[in-house]
Amino acid sequence: MFKIIKTIKRLCMPYRRVWLAWSGALVTVALLGVGCVSGSAPEATPESEAPVSSSLPELRPVEVAATVAFTEGPTVDADGRVYFTDLANSRIMTLSPDGVLSTFREESYRANGLIFDSEWRLLACEGGDGEAVLPRVTRTNLDTGEVEVVADSYEGKQLHQPNDLTFDGRGRLYFTDRPGPNPTPEQTGVHGVYRVDPDGSITRILSEPEIERPNGVVVAPDDRTLYVIEANGREGGARLIRAYDLSEEGSPSNMRVFHDFFPGRSGDGMTIDTAGNLYVAAGLNRLRGTTETLATEAGVYVFAPDGALLEFIPIPEDTVTNAAFGGPDLQTLYVTAGKTLFRIRTDIEGTRR
Repeated sequence: MFKIIKTIKRLCMPYRRVWLAWSGALVTVALLGVGCVSGSAPEATPESEAPVSSSLPELRPVEVAATVAFTEGPTVDADGRVYFTDLANSRIMTLSPDGVLSTFREESYRANGLIFDSEWRLLACEGGDGEAVLPRVTRTNLDTGEVEVVADSYEGKQLHQPNDLTFDGRGRLYFTDRPGPNPTPEQTGVHGVYRVDPDGSITRILSEPEIERPNGVVVAPDDRTLYVIEANGREGGARLIRAYDLSEEGSPSNMRVFHDFFPGRSGDGMTIDTAGNLYVAAGLNRLRGTTETLATEAGVYVFAPDGALLEFIPIPEDTVTNAAFGGPDLQTLYVTAGKTLFRIRTDIEGTRR
């Protein structure tokens, strides 16, 4: 076992000092006082001088729930079973409430983001197989096993790599799509955010140059705000969260920068609780050969609706990718990072978005 004591330093941001103790399958995080006082953050305390006090707040456990090759896209069904993707092996995995890890689908066609709809059908962003199966968004009936294609093209052009998805309260689906390095003439050729209405019609609601490289997407519980993560690791690329007003018809407007992660690694996926707080998987523990720096530490960043940083939960494994709420009270946050599915108890009830 070893103990690392970190101080998260950002001027005029309410970051909290974090103590991190990691021993194999358990990561324990204690959130201490607000760390921005008189415009400066407190200095880190050497391990040998770490205070031991009964006045410390209760520790927030971050537990390892399961490990596979490369995890993404967690979502939880009505029975508390966690579904998540293993990108490296093109599988969709499940973790039962009693801890049994199983393979739900062996060939997932490079499935990434997952979410359940109101009828508990599983929707997946799939990258295809490069041959017969096109990049697409699918919907699976868990009772029958039937797989239905929700979207694989727009205005006669194929999608590229559907990445992440969310629903609003009216049952409209929103998903992001990103071209690879060598798009074909048959593909749309643009980075986009799409809306699929209940009647199956598809609308591209955001595209270049409004956005650069969309990734995670979520709609606020009141359906009035759309959040989109920009994750462009290239030199000078946008690494931020955009917020938009969302009309009753599902159209975005009034873009503003909700949070900017630059020059660090941007957010990847995110979820939202019933109070409208965002839980964003972002950052790095180690450099990975891009222009991204370590200015954004790897973990879950919890933002209030006004953009204030409420909490930072460090995750000790790269690359932290996504998050979703589950558990009988929707107060268990599941986080995918590297080969691991982490589990964290929260104070506020989550949503299934």
